[in-house]
Amino acid sequence: MSARRIAVVLKGYPRLSETFIAQEILALERRGIGLDIWSLRRPTDRFRHPMHEAITAPVAYLPEYLRDDPRRVMRGLAWACRQRGFAALLRVVLNDLRRDPTASRLRRLGQALVLARELSPEVAHLHVHFLHTPGSVTRYAALLSGRGWSFSAHAKDIWTTPDWELTEKLANAQWGVTCTHDGLARLDALGPGRTRLAYHGLDLARFPAAPADRPPRDGQDPEAPLRLLCVGRLVAKKGHDDLFAALGALPVRLHWHLDLIGGGELRAELERLVCERGLTARVTFHGALPQPAIIAAMREADLFVLPTKPAEGGDRDGLPNVLMEAASQELPILATAFAGTPEFITDGTHGILVPPNEPKALAEAMTTLFADPDRRRRLGRAARARLVQDFSEDAGIDLIAAALARSAGIALPAREDAA
Repeated sequence: MSARRIAVVLKGYPRLSETFIAQEILALERRGIGLDIWSLRRPTDRFRHPMHEAITAPVAYLPEYLRDDPRRVMRGLAWACRQRGFAALLRVVLNDLRRDPTASRLRRLGQALVLARELSPEVAHLHVHFLHTPGSVTRYAALLSGRGWSFSAHAKDIWTTPDWELTEKLANAQWGVTCTHDGLARLDALGPGRTRLAYHGLDLARFPAAPADRPPRDGQDPEAPLRLLCVGRLVAKKGHDDLFAALGALPVRLHWHLDLIGGGELRAELERLVCERGLTARVTFHGALPQPAIIAAMREADLFVLPTKPAEGGDRDGLPNVLMEAASQELPILATAFAGTPEFITDGTHGILVPPNEPKALAEAMTTLFADPDRRRRLGRAARARLVQDFSEDAGIDLIAAALARSAGIALPAREDAA
């Protein structure tokens, strides 16, 4: 392994909702790239994924708020004043403050001062996940320390960051990747040719084979209700309110139960909605769970439902990894034709897609799928075939690993499976 290393900057690490980041870090380590992880926040999840335990990169945490460690921040400032890049950094920060005069902007600067000072001399390049807050910290630290930087853009950061800020970050970064054509189109409109498409994909070696078969439940037997599964953070863009409205509109003769996996800010509000619709006995809130528990739930379910939609402020999903995880278990998928989902799921072939924000269409699709176990089986198998053929992890990781190696001057070892 080369002595040169890459600093990977994240908003929070480890996070259960960001399996795509953990699998990328693990895959890059297995390609022979030395990584240091820098997180703007300490973890808040109760669990960790097995992937987090397999990652060997050292993890350092920046002060989330500057008051948390003022001495560390002041040491960063004193060091920064002596650096050749300090004048250039000040010009950029003052220009940013003119358009965004907020305490958050100053906090990003303080975190960048700490990061730039404490980076190992072996770090030759910085790579950040998400272009909003983490992107600012990384850009500032790179300017100050004289290093290059790159980015992986995902979803919220693409759609909620102002155009002026995205444009300047795209121009300043050496290169970047994003995980959907939907996001790529927006970034290319602001910085043509700066970003490449790299789907997250899945390392299927980490997943069990799909169940041999599922019981042909159709919702008619109260002793064997059809098992629905939804996995996603309890935030507006996941569309849980639409899901509950659709469930409340299902024919009363149908028997079903929904397992809802995910934690988030809207839990109390969503529990209230479930109660108001008289669905409390039929919906179980499990909170956030590690990936093995999620896969186990997928193996027991009959239908995966994820009605994502745009949220206030422009927040939206990219291509949710849970769709690919469901496909790995041949679990039939009902989702919305929104954001990156249609790039993976072709309506009527790999799953069923309905328009976002239309609970009635969602309820009608569920009713149809409830009554047709054979069709659900065909859709699940087609989704797995699509996953295996077009969404393996290797293509995206190969692109990112090669770009990181070029940027940092790292010679990648030959892969044993390259032949």
